[in-house]
Amino acid sequence: MTDRVVTASVVIIGNEILSGRTQDINLAHIAQRLNAWGVRVAEARVIPDVEEEIVGTVNAARARFNYVFTTGGIGPTHDDITADCIAKAFGVPLVVSPEIAERLRRRPAPDDVMENRLRMARIPDGATLIGNPTGGPQGFRMENVFVMAGIPAVMQAMLSTVGNEIEGGDVVRSRSVTAYLGESQIASALTDIQARYPAIELGSYPFYRSERYGTTLVMRGTSEKDLARMLEEVKDTIIAAGERPLADK
Repeated sequence: MTDRVVTASVVIIGNEILSGRTQDINLAHIAQRLNAWGVRVAEARVIPDVEEEIVGTVNAARARFNYVFTTGGIGPTHDDITADCIAKAFGVPLVVSPEIAERLRRRPAPDDVMENRLRMARIPDGATLIGNPTGGPQGFRMENVFVMAGIPAVMQAMLSTVGNEIEGGDVVRSRSVTAYLGESQIASALTDIQARYPAIELGSYPFYRSERYGTTLVMRGTSEKDLARMLEEVKDTIIAAGERPLADK
């Protein structure tokens, strides 16, 4: 039986991420939430606040993957150009969302501040809104592209509202085990195990802690039966190499 695979691309937009001033934590949250919905993040890109980069990246991703999730660039300042770029990618004009504008006007502000704030009410013509339980401006969806804020708490709130819009596939589950062994000590055995379970991804991740080298082995796939079998074979490999398998921390 063939797995039903649904894929996504995550596009992280922002010069502040590329400069190192801001550390991205959105990707991990998106990937974990999507995996629970049966969507596999197959690609992630970090790109600058540059129109041609955003337009080209989004158009390439939406043609290749089932879903695209963008974060960043939907605020009130001159460099928040994501909405403009998504409209250009789809070849439609920007329009003002009355719903977002009404929400923004609930907080009184001087005219110049309100003018800037209302930039966040602009969405591509034909877009549907993504809820924002934090009470701020909303994101939007154009076909298979979900456009969300870059602030982690706001992005997480937005993402929590779109689960019923996602048609996922088979959920990928994981098993893991750790041992104080160098990768090279068990590499050949792991190659043989991987060959016996082509539908299960077996990853080896070295570490150094407590002044010792070790390896964490992670198995990911949709078959619970194959995951259980592979886990036992990996544990046997660790024991045969003279170490004790440990539950991953």
